[in-house]
Amino acid sequence: MAKSEEPTFSAEERAAMQATVKERTRSRSRKKVDPETARREGEAEVLAKIAELDGEDRPLAEAVHRLVGENAPHLIPRTYYGMPGYAGADGKIVLFFKPKAKFKVRYATIEFEWAAQLDDGDLWPTRYAVTALNDADLAFLAERIRTAAPAESAA
Repeated sequence: MAKSEEPTFSAEERAAMQATVKERTRSRSRKKVDPETARREGEAEVLAKIAELDGEDRPLAEAVHRLVGENAPHLIPRTYYGMPGYAGADGKIVLFFKPKAKFKVRYATIEFEWAAQLDDGDLWPTRYAVTALNDADLAFLAERIRTAAPAESAA
């Protein structure tokens, strides 16, 4: 069998893997500092990632960041595969913003991970495509965020 000339992973996938290695290293070092320092460092990383975004991605990521801060302030900002993410006290990502430019796709997404408490019966959405956010969309997402990360589970 001839070996394929195509790379196994795209440049975007390789960049995401490299970002993850850096994130895990930072995560281990953050366990050695107080929670407020870890929060400040994570907030700085997330804001830096948002600042790197352009086009439609930046205002969407900024809106998500504001929504999380207003509706689940106990979540800790941190990057997730090089994207803006928000984790619980246990360090597990609850939700993250995936910019469309990162993977050269048609729309950005707001995604909820396993730690999100969105369970509703036997079937529930965990990912939302987004191209713009009006007031109704912001209210909907605020409710999803509050449901995914209730404050009483933060303790």
